[in-house]
Amino acid sequence: MKRLVLLAGWGCDARIWELLAPHWPGDWEVHTPDWPGYAGREALADPTSIAALAEAMAGDLPQDAVWAGWSLGGLLAGALLDHLPTPVGVILLGMGPRFCHPLGITAGELAAFHRAFHRDPTAALAHFRRWQLAGEPSPRVAHRRLRDLLGDAPHADTPSLAAGLEWLATLDVARPLAEASCPVHRLVGTDDPLLAPPLIETADRRLDAAGHCPMLSQPQPLTDALTMMARESLPDGSAARHEACPT
Repeated sequence: MKRLVLLAGWGCDARIWELLAPHWPGDWEVHTPDWPGYAGREALADPTSIAALAEAMAGDLPQDAVWAGWSLGGLLAGALLDHLPTPVGVILLGMGPRFCHPLGITAGELAAFHRAFHRDPTAALAHFRRWQLAGEPSPRVAHRRLRDLLGDAPHADTPSLAAGLEWLATLDVARPLAEASCPVHRLVGTDDPLLAPPLIETADRRLDAAGHCPMLSQPQPLTDALTMMARESLPDGSAARHEACPT
């Protein structure tokens, strides 16, 4: 049985992946762990410590699996390569080696959002959810699906959310990704409002008619693309590169 671990992004717990459940091939075992501080999971004593995060997540990120991290989850998957045994492969969904980019979300924009979060975490989270949905074919439908899955209230404690924003501002995982002894792939939506155009253009695969949250707007194509890229990460996955797949 092949194993895939899906890691959610900032402000979203593992329920964000539920729409993908009917579409996974039968030969894949898919796990969707929550980060510390999310969905009732015990928070870290120091929510900003990557070493502490690695210790807490070690049992959820096995070496014999492909790790697929969405948004902040992708950054953290890259950062954890320095602390945990190397997985079979890493897939970054909707993320590059760093979050801020002069042609995308700038450091100034993120800093302004961080200040708004400190004033009113719940309102800031609601704003961010709408912001990241702007690139979906029907943002209203995507937002309704998100609310159906997660509701309106934050399902993470405030210190963990604040630490996530700090990681978005500071983490640069270019080195651990480049030095990884496993395949690393990037998958993006062609209309992702949080990614700079160069990051979209240079991704390994792009999902048409999708933005930052394809798990809400394009669950079947996203599942197909993740499965294909995960297969390519396997030792015998070279043949999968020649099969038809989303571009």
